[in-house]
Amino acid sequence: MITSLAKKTFPRFFSQPAALCGVGLFLLLTVVLGAGPLISPYAYDELHLASKNLPPCATFWLGTDQLGRDLFVRLCYGARLSFAIAAATAFIDLFLGLMIGSLAGFASKGFEEGLMRLLDIFYSIPTLLGAILLSLVFGSGFLSIVIAVNLTGWITMARVVRSEISLLKELPFITAAQALGAKKLYLFFRHLLPNLWSSIFVTLTMTIPAAIFSEAFLSFLGLGIQAPLASWGTMAYEGLPALQYFPWRLLFPAACISLTMLSFYLMGRALSHEASAYRRL
Repeated sequence: MITSLAKKTFPRFFSQPAALCGVGLFLLLTVVLGAGPLISPYAYDELHLASKNLPPCATFWLGTDQLGRDLFVRLCYGARLSFAIAAATAFIDLFLGLMIGSLAGFASKGFEEGLMRLLDIFYSIPTLLGAILLSLVFGSGFLSIVIAVNLTGWITMARVVRSEISLLKELPFITAAQALGAKKLYLFFRHLLPNLWSSIFVTLTMTIPAAIFSEAFLSFLGLGIQAPLASWGTMAYEGLPALQYFPWRLLFPAACISLTMLSFYLMGRALSHEASAYRRL
């Protein structure tokens, strides 16, 4: 079922200009930033105090920061951290959202309402407040950011899954399977889950850029990745005071954040179009 869905969806997905632009832009960023440390002679924490705040040139392709560190290599390593946080967030969102959303979709009406109200309480927790509390407990770093971003991020996925299951389980083919004695686990994995993937993928394309932006925002506030490690948020934070005289220090990390979010927005838009088309079939 999932294979047939992919065969129907992906050819139409890649026929859309938005999808091609989004995938191409993301692959370009991934290849350039992934191969950057291999082709650059510098380390991300290598200091060149005599060459600090240099503009882009043949020696330092994207210039240097206030300590003479190569911005291109730091952007590449920052991409690894940002993408790692986004991948961890996507996995946790998928796991918790699918599990709790499925539980709510299959549960009785009273239990479903109680669970969704509990999710509303969790959703009301400010992400920034949670990040500050977590940084006090675990310290600023990768783990704190992942927990802070996922503190309420999975609730959107749970709501989407619960809504889709509530609609799907009223359809005739589900009713027929139940009448034939199909168990809930069989119904979920055989009939419901294959029809959920389109909505799940659309939600993930929104979750990943949101996680990247949240990491950048928290690191910008000093609650995320700490020196000498680099993330796009910490680089933007370090570049802001120098905006008037050394604008490239803020421009390049901001451009990476913006282009990554744009690529996922384009892919999500194309996937959303395909999900709507699949529902009409």
